[in-house]
Amino acid sequence: MRRTFFFAILIFSCAFIQAQKVKTGIEVLQESKFKSLDGKRVGLITNPTGVNSELKSTVDILFDASNVELVALYGPEHGVRGDYSAGDKVDFFTDPKTKLPVYSLYGKNKKPSPEMLKDIDVLVYDIQDIGSRSYTYISTLGLAMEAAAENNITLVVLDRPNPLGGIKMEGLVTEPEFISFVSQFPIPYVHGLTVGELAELLNGEKLLKDDVVCDLEVIKMDGWQRTMTFEDTGLPWIPSSPHIPHAHSSYFYPVSGILGELYVYNIGVGYTLPFQLFAAEWIDADSLANNLNALKIEGITFRPVHFKPYYSVSKGKMVHGVQVHFTDYQKAPLSLIQFYILQEAYQLWPDHNVFELCTESRIGMFDKVSGSDKVRIEFTKNWKVADIEEMWYKDIKSFKKTASKYFIY
Repeated sequence: MRRTFFFAILIFSCAFIQAQKVKTGIEVLQESKFKSLDGKRVGLITNPTGVNSELKSTVDILFDASNVELVALYGPEHGVRGDYSAGDKVDFFTDPKTKLPVYSLYGKNKKPSPEMLKDIDVLVYDIQDIGSRSYTYISTLGLAMEAAAENNITLVVLDRPNPLGGIKMEGLVTEPEFISFVSQFPIPYVHGLTVGELAELLNGEKLLKDDVVCDLEVIKMDGWQRTMTFEDTGLPWIPSSPHIPHAHSSYFYPVSGILGELYVYNIGVGYTLPFQLFAAEWIDADSLANNLNALKIEGITFRPVHFKPYYSVSKGKMVHGVQVHFTDYQKAPLSLIQFYILQEAYQLWPDHNVFELCTESRIGMFDKVSGSDKVRIEFTKNWKVADIEEMWYKDIKSFKKTASKYFIY
């Protein structure tokens, strides 16, 4: 009986320890009794993902801290409380819970103005990123760093995991003429950095506007390793935006996010599997799945699907296509999958050239998110992934060498 009880306790203890693998920056800050913010007037850039492992908001944590004076909040895309849809302008308002002013960083201003920062000693950033360049929260980070430098304010990043891990890097580095809010920095599409590491890189390589360097402090995580995906951390996942409801949603975002900019295929946005699907009315699902599976792409398999989107592309119409399934995430390419879709779909249905079925503005967004128009131009000569593969990875070796100087983990 004693032995049974002992093993039961041991199993419970091991399960508890496993669930507590990683402490995020906000938890490390809490354990330090807010040493970096002690006696300071603090502004906080955050959204619903800014929580500790007990799901208490960073807003409430700092507001309740006796030695911290939280005086202002700043809302990125989707807002501080997550009450704005993708692309919606975020308005100024007063937070009903704390009565603090909430300044918009996704409206008229994407960068904190001197007026927004006039009462601030320290600007804190606590947002969960998803590891892809086109996700706008890291653009907000860079602009906040610029504002902090210009206004002689310290910026503190509360670090969080890169849910894709710290190993995968994919895509060419953004070319200067394609820098935009969806590709703000010369980094690969899948960048392999935590937000803290990215902030260090932006500072160290002088990638901010006019080569400014901000007074930066990164509160590093405890226990995170580069080989970890988000599920390995034991942390709860908070939807980082409406179409990233689960941790694994972030794995699929780079799989379809570039092609999704054309608004020709439904990529699962508007249905129950955002970023996991590729479907259109003219597609024969079985033919596309068979062609794709015949490629034997490592770590990936495709399943035929049929569905009616509730909103977005092809709303209310029956569409047909494939669902992407990971069989080995670590071995799978991510961002090239959408180009394999284009390759096989064009082979089967050459009359449906997606770049002729969309507007010039959507092609412009495709190029901005890709980081260059060269990818599209070269690909559409023969509609072969082999023609762009070298280009897609040409910057990775050099970037990895540079980025490794700023690895914290």
